[in-house]
Amino acid sequence: MFHRLITSLATLLVLGTTGSQTARADTDLLEETVGFMSQIIYLQAQTPGFIIGVVKDGETFVAGHGEYADGSEAEPDGDTPMRIGSITKAFTGQVLAAMVADGTVGFTDPVSMHLDWDITWPQIDGRELRLIDLVTHSGGLPREIEHPQGPPEDPFLYKTLQAYQDNLDADPLMFKPGTGISYSNFGFDLLAHALAGAASRPYEDLLKQYVLEPAGMTDTTFELTPEREAIAMQGHAPNGAPMPHVPTGSVVVGSSGLYTTTNDMLNWFAWHMDRNDPAGDEVRLLDHATYLTRDGMDVVFGMDESGFMDGMALGWVVMNAREGHPVILQKAGGRQGMLVYGAFAPGRNIGIFAAINAFDFNATVGVNAAVNALIGELSAQQSVPRKERS
Repeated sequence: MFHRLITSLATLLVLGTTGSQTARADTDLLEETVGFMSQIIYLQAQTPGFIIGVVKDGETFVAGHGEYADGSEAEPDGDTPMRIGSITKAFTGQVLAAMVADGTVGFTDPVSMHLDWDITWPQIDGRELRLIDLVTHSGGLPREIEHPQGPPEDPFLYKTLQAYQDNLDADPLMFKPGTGISYSNFGFDLLAHALAGAASRPYEDLLKQYVLEPAGMTDTTFELTPEREAIAMQGHAPNGAPMPHVPTGSVVVGSSGLYTTTNDMLNWFAWHMDRNDPAGDEVRLLDHATYLTRDGMDVVFGMDESGFMDGMALGWVVMNAREGHPVILQKAGGRQGMLVYGAFAPGRNIGIFAAINAFDFNATVGVNAAVNALIGELSAQQSVPRKERS
């Protein structure tokens, strides 16, 4: 796909490129490759705004196109806040990895062990939900809980802890935990609250301690200040109408609630690929390992939109090496008119984050495929830092 995109759209770039906001890399080849491809992807996507950030061997490059919000006349840049939807799940997975590493919880702990809820916990054939089932989408839970629809200005209003308890008490399991993989926001919100219960601390504190502070992520949060909201990337509905920024609340923190920036995402990927940080090695090993493979699962549903799922790490979708790209850990997200994608190749020290600000699923399929192909292209390149040239 990488080469087809170049062939089909290079003519447009010769005739005239779009404006872009870029952050210069320390290597000409990284800047040339990503800068060129960012314009191609933006022209192909045809969305109001697009941003892409790449980190390779510690060097970064960010390119933004279009407008971060209608009428802003300014491209998104590395510090533009945006909602990242379900990429939040990979953050929750890392919190679990860190709490397993420090002995607070175990992967096979029953969820009921950490939540003192007065309900009958669902089970099939004596098998109840465990933490590892939630983080690998293998718990058998539906995608969403049943709840009244909240108003447009507060869509999560009725996603309460009581609603989660009522849904669990109604025995919602679709299959025996651990025997299938089916995408579940329900499961990740439940996981975040179980981790908070295990630590007897708010989940937001755990996220800060175990993920944000180690990676130096200072602009990642569940709520935006008015000043940050004013410069945030504005999402658009399928009909093109702008969508409002809405409160996250205290319940959907495990599945989809986070805001972040491209620069923070690149800091996060750099942490994930840091081979000189012994303090984080155990968490990385736990977080990146494949715990379930597609082979042998009775059910696999809702996992292939951003590339074929070969296995599940802790919130990360694992794609095995194949022609065109190396082993990739990836996660897509969508919320309030934003569609985003994060992917990294730990063995090649390459991470990419990309975002469009429109609910255009044809566009996001193309963006995500281009990101995977770009990882493959960059994997084959040996760039020379400017400072090392004679």
